[in-house]
Amino acid sequence: MQEDHLTLYELNGLIRSAIKQAIHDAYWVVGEISELKVNYSGHCYLELVEKDPDSQTLKAKARATIWSSVFRMIQPYFETTTRAKLAAGMKVLVKVTVEFHELYGLSLNITDIEPSYTLGELARQKQEVIDRLIREGVFDLNRQLTFPRLPRKIAVISSETAAGYGDFTDQLLRNDYGYIFYIKLFPAIMQGDEAELSVIAAMEKVFRYEGFFDTLVIIRGGGAQSDLSCFNGYWLASHIAQFTLPVLTGIGHEQDETVADMVAHTRLKTPTAVAEFLLAKFQDEESFQQELSSSLIEASRSILNTQTNRLMKLAFTVKPLVQSLVEGSRKRLAIASVMIRNASQKLLTGARNRSNLMHFRMGSSTKRLLMQQFHWVSIITKKMENTVPVFIRQQSYRLETLTHKIHYNDPQNILKRGYSITLLQGKAVKNAADLKEGDEIETILGEGKAGSRVTKVDDRKV
Repeated sequence: MQEDHLTLYELNGLIRSAIKQAIHDAYWVVGEISELKVNYSGHCYLELVEKDPDSQTLKAKARATIWSSVFRMIQPYFETTTRAKLAAGMKVLVKVTVEFHELYGLSLNITDIEPSYTLGELARQKQEVIDRLIREGVFDLNRQLTFPRLPRKIAVISSETAAGYGDFTDQLLRNDYGYIFYIKLFPAIMQGDEAELSVIAAMEKVFRYEGFFDTLVIIRGGGAQSDLSCFNGYWLASHIAQFTLPVLTGIGHEQDETVADMVAHTRLKTPTAVAEFLLAKFQDEESFQQELSSSLIEASRSILNTQTNRLMKLAFTVKPLVQSLVEGSRKRLAIASVMIRNASQKLLTGARNRSNLMHFRMGSSTKRLLMQQFHWVSIITKKMENTVPVFIRQQSYRLETLTHKIHYNDPQNILKRGYSITLLQGKAVKNAADLKEGDEIETILGEGKAGSRVTKVDDRKV
């Protein structure tokens, strides 16, 4: 074991001295913020990284600190200039000194920041998002949707406690015109790192009821302009551009137009401006209906006046013609009446004469027919007196003959003459082929019955 050795503290002290001697100036450094935390005392702790532009793998990483006294000056200056908050994922140009502590190791002490670099970087990122949406062919999709003439059913994405949401609903539901709206809130976080994903999740909920709603409104009342960064994100803008309902935005700032505003169907400045836009749709429709009604009334009046004048002219023209036609018809009716009366009298006279003639003829014919029928009845009566007794005797003899035959063929008399009937299961056996050995049969004789079992069957003809 060597006697010459250093403790870890002594080694770190040497490193600290070496770094202090070698790196004693401050440097402007470009890095991306991967983590950022501000503690209760106001100190800001960051982690800066550098990534490979192609593979996005980490090339370098360092801890950094902005002490509270500096952070109180840097933060408002940066946010006022860039209209954005320092946040993870943001590229910054910072002035740093290199510090090495025996216990905490290497860290960078940030003493200044250049907002213009971040401003340019944010503009570049925003333009990249716009270019990507254009390349994908979705940038103008939502604006191409037809906006409803009367948007009554409105889906709203906003913070439930936002003052802008309250102003929006109050202005619509309590409008002075009596227009009726149905508003459904889909709550979302409207600022911070979680805002983009929260708004997208709310949009997916609205999409389940897309057939019910007329439009989607995304509003955000108040707040710092630095909170608008989430509305420049690619995924949120892509969802808005491809949404199946027309999207209205009222994010609450006049100067900055976010990518979400650009791809929405209509961009409005504030939530109240969105409400005014929706009310204006109803006012425009009402004005249109009033104009249409006035035009229809005026056109109807014009048509009525024109037709009235035409009717009056026709009345003056037609009246003499009608009078002439009526007079002519009256004369024709009078002539026709006389002709019909004469013709009717002739027809009645002829019919009366024919009726008298037919009455005379029918009387003579009826008498003659009755005499003939009476003669035939007499002849038939005589014939029946002679033939009926003979017929009755013949039928009596035939009946007696049939009675003897029936008595002779009575089964009981046949059995008495020595014949018998064989039954199998209550049915008469007519053919030996219907029997088989072992069958129990019953024989009916002239006097009594006998039962037997078949021991042999011969179905040959005798």
